[in-house]
Amino acid sequence: MTYAIQAEGLAKRFKETHALDGVDLAARTGSVLGLLGPNGAGKTTAVRIFATLIRPDAGRATVAGHDVVREAGIVRSLVGLTGQYAAVDENLTGTENLLLIGRLLGIPRREAKARAAELLERFQLSDAAGRAVKTFSGGMRRRLDLAASLVGRPQILFLDEPTTGLDPHSRGELWDMLRGLVAEGVTALLTTQYLDEADKLADEIVVIDKGKVIADGTPDELKSAVGGQVLQLRPVHAADLGTTAALVAEAAGPQTQIEGELIIAPVKEPGLLPAVVRRLDREGIELSELALRRSSLDEVFLALTGHRAEPEVPEDETAADAAVTPGADEGALARAETRS
Repeated sequence: MTYAIQAEGLAKRFKETHALDGVDLAARTGSVLGLLGPNGAGKTTAVRIFATLIRPDAGRATVAGHDVVREAGIVRSLVGLTGQYAAVDENLTGTENLLLIGRLLGIPRREAKARAAELLERFQLSDAAGRAVKTFSGGMRRRLDLAASLVGRPQILFLDEPTTGLDPHSRGELWDMLRGLVAEGVTALLTTQYLDEADKLADEIVVIDKGKVIADGTPDELKSAVGGQVLQLRPVHAADLGTTAALVAEAAGPQTQIEGELIIAPVKEPGLLPAVVRRLDREGIELSELALRRSSLDEVFLALTGHRAEPEVPEDETAADAAVTPGADEGALARAETRS
């Protein structure tokens, strides 16, 4: 099998913190690999290593078969990175931003201008091409940022929290654009705080916690491994919520949760539903809602890590997010890091 992205025993330490501690992962060519984990789990560190922004302390990482340390220059010619925050220049227009990236990559001016126009059209930004980016909405900036990472026609994209802070409509637009790129053969590594995003986009998922891989597989495989179904119920009377939850927990176990007016419990045994119904009937508790449904990826994450996904914070304050453009040299990368 051909892997576009691969890591074996990847390790990185910042002072006393083991950001990565022996991580193994692989992304098939032309697929989306979702990299999930709690804050500080090591996701952004892994992305930075793959993008050649930092070096691993141990282990090996390859991109399109090229070692990220020994063949960093080749790797940079093949990849694009969209970080957690848009790294475009607010005082330049949309066209000027993309033209600047093209010229940094050594693309002739006429070709760079044509590529900028092509990407602005593709990302539905043509009407705003001549406006300063500071007048763009958040969704428009993220689309321009993604377009900037594609100027050099990369084979592999690293998307580190690409839709953070966007409204649902803008997120949906970016999802559609990513699907289109993957359909054309681009490989993507996606980190995200939105588990529904990973569920919809990722072909496979790797979950890391405290720098180690704790689970991997397709979204369906992870849901089945943690608990394929969930029992969801709501008592008619709000005053019965606590008592109902306690009765359900006796049968379903301590992972029973109260969310608003709902009680949610993983189904580990086929006899859970009738057992719960009998207990509630004996206590005279009436239900307005009773349902069995599949586990969500959010519930899988909760079961694996002990808490729900939260917005990401930087894992290493000394390493700034950067926009990596395919083929950029060391100087261009340094300027990109300083600018973001």
